[in-house]
Formats: sequence, structure tokens, C-alpha cells
Amino acid sequence: MPSRIDLAVNLGGLAMANPVTVCSGTFASGREYSDFYNLSLLGAVTTKGVSLEPWAGNATPRIAETASGMLNSIGLQNPGVEVFCSKDLPWLSQQGVPIIVNVSGHSVDEYRAVVERLEREPSVGAYEINISCPNVDHGGMTIGTDPVLAAQVTAACRQATKRPLIVKLTPNVTSVASIAQAVEAEGADAISLINTVLGMSIDAKRRKPRLARVVGGLSGPAIKPIALRMVWEVHKAVQVPILGMGGIMTGEDAVEFMLAGATAIAVGTASFVNPVAPIQVLAGIIGYCEEQGVTDINELIGGLVC
Repeated sequence: MPSRIDLAVNLGGLAMANPVTVCSGTFASGREYSDFYNLSLLGAVTTKGVSLEPWAGNATPRIAETASGMLNSIGLQNPGVEVFCSKDLPWLSQQGVPIIVNVSGHSVDEYRAVVERLEREPSVGAYEINISCPNVDHGGMTIGTDPVLAAQVTAACRQATKRPLIVKLTPNVTSVASIAQAVEAEGADAISLINTVLGMSIDAKRRKPRLARVVGGLSGPAIKPIALRMVWEVHKAVQVPILGMGGIMTGEDAVEFMLAGATAIAVGTASFVNPVAPIQVLAGIIGYCEEQGVTDINELIGGLVC
């Protein structure tokens, strides 16, 4: 996708040719989407959550469509870090795109152990430490809502690596800025937000919840105003760059996140609707820059005029 615009950004030490990646959990490791486009067109690929041991995930049904979005309670199902390293990572490393591995755990020790195992893999470009998933009973959001626990996980992972460390925060808190400041203080190179918003859906005719776990994470355009507000708040509160996400469907959506303070953006739910959505979002960003006379994408970061 040739362009006269300088699209390169630096996300906490991870050099990206353009600001577009994908949301963890919406892209697996990219094999399926590589049938639709060359993954090297992306600024980075963010993998599905990787845990120390295999996780079975939650009971079904665990997907429900909602107005302007969807609910999921997948529960970070994955085969574990050893399978990821032996099967997915070798393939990904041949795709010519930076790799961000999303790291999941039930405890501080598990997060650190996953990072320590991945340190043996030279193709890993950065870690996204997921302390924000609402669909697990231990770890995930239970850590991300507590500044002390969030800081402890960040510090442990920081001790295990010198690679870029991106910490993914939950929106299900009173003050996201305070959590962001806590992880920044312990060595986070970047902040990723937002993860899904806790919600539920009810089948009135059956008088039953539509998800087996009852509650799940809401994503899609319905959460975009919440995500924009949180990116804006965190941008004012920390010095590290932000990976923004939450309901991005178009290039203009992505630009809004960058104006609010995001250095890079991730496309998630849109890929379920349209497999080539991330590439179309990138094209939309380029179109916006051409229309507005922007020659360097970094001019947009935090450019909101209030």
C-alpha cells in the first residue's frame, strides 16, 4: 500500500511501519486472515492470549450479538505457550510483520513464566500483558482493577525482559488513569486500552441468559465513546505511548483514537464482520491524511483541540 505519507510509529520501542495492528483474541495467530491479505501490510500482528498451560475456555454458548456490537465469554482458550512456540510462532515469524504476543495468567508467577519462556524466541517483538480480560475467574480483570496487583505483574514481567512491554488495561474500573500510572511506574513501555466492557444479554422468551457464563465482554462500535474517553484520560496521565482500541470500524474511527492520544490502534470486532477490515482501516487513515494535508502520521497523536 504505497503512500507518500510517513506512517511509521514507535510503540514503546516497537517500530511499526504503520499504526495498525489487530486486537488480541480476534485474529488467532493470523493464519486464517492470511488467506485474505498479506499480513506484512499491518504495522504488527497481536496474537491471541498465550498462557503457561493450556486453557479450555468457558462453556458454550459464549458469543452473543448485540446492538452495535457483540458479547463474548471465550475465556482465553488457548493450547499453552509450548504449543504456541512450536506451531504458531514459526509460521508467524515468516510473515514479515512485528509480533506482539498477548500474555495471560492466573497469577504474577504465571505471567512472568510465560514471558520467560517467550524470551527464548527471537521473533517475538513485544509483549502485551493482559490484565484486563473479564471472562476468567482468576487473573485477568481481577488483577487489572487493583493498582497494586497491576503494578506487581508489570514489575515481574519487566524483570524478565528488556523487550517492549505493553500492559492492557480494563475499562471496568472507576479510574483507569490511576491504573495506567501504576503500571507506568513499574516499567510499562506502553499502555493498551480498552479491553471489553462487562455486560450481559437475556433471551426474554426463554428467560435465560444468552451466555453460559451469564456475563461477558462487550466489544464493537457500542463501546467506542467509552474507549475514546479512556484513551484521552490516560494520554493526559502518563508519558508512555498508547495502543488504542474499542469499536474501530473505519479509518476515521482510527484517526479519532490517535487525536485522543493513541500512537497506534488495533482493529478487533470489525474483522469478524469483514476479514479485510484492518487493511481498509489503514487505507482510510491514509485517505484522511491526504485530504487533510498530513505528511507524518505522528502529527495526529494527541492532536485533539479542546
